[in-house]
Parts: sequence; C-alpha cells; structure tokens
Amino acid sequence: MTEDQRELLEEARDSIGAAKLLVSGEYPGYAASRAYYAMFYIAEAFLEGEGMSFSKHSAIISAFGQHFAHAGKVPLEFHQYLREAHDLRQIGDYGERDTVTEEQAQKQISRAEQFLALAERLLGPVSEKV
Repeated sequence: MTEDQRELLEEARDSIGAAKLLVSGEYPGYAASRAYYAMFYIAEAFLEGEGMSFSKHSAIISAFGQHFAHAGKVPLEFHQYLREAHDLRQIGDYGERDTVTEEQAQKQISRAEQFLALAERLLGPVSEKV
C-alpha cells in the first residue's frame, strides 16, 4: 500500500466515524454525504494503486467501475454502492431539506463499512486511530 492509499483509507475511516456521529445527531443528509465520501476515498485509493488519478467525481466513479468492478477485481455491487451513494449525496447536499431519511443514511454507512473492509482485505489494513 502506498502512503497516498493509506491516507485515503484513513480519510474513509474518519468519514465513516463522522457519518455515525451525524446520523445519531439526527442529521441524516450530512451522514449520507460523509458515507459517500468514505466510499469515494476508497475508490480513489484503489485507482491510486494503479497509478490513476482523476479530478472529477464522475470520472472516479466511472474508472472504478471499469477498472475494478467490471474487470472482476472487486464485486460489482461496490460500484453500485458508490453510484447510489453519489446520487443520495446529491439529494442530501443540494436537494430539499430533510429528504434523506435516517434509514437511508444508515444503509450508506453500512455499505461504506463493507467497502472499507474490502479495501483493507485487498490493499492492506489501516492503522487504528490513537
């Protein structure tokens, strides 16, 4: 694992922690956004390992799907999780207030945790926060 990958996975872990705090504080839209960013950082970490870097969210989502999910390196559902989280984040960040439910946010947090577990299996473990 490169240093950049490690940092991205640490950002993902921290984003999951923040999402849990936000959802418990009754901010599901913000929690869903943080869960999306966790998945986004993980996708970036996978791409970084292949020497790929993109500046747009849509490019990262697409490249992750092409080079990892559709190439059989990761289960296809993780690309779907990332796409759905992106859509929900758009609603949470730019849609009407209170349109993201706690249940939707919890689902995204669970998926982000699964995504991080996959990354740690394939890329290496992330150190615990001290």
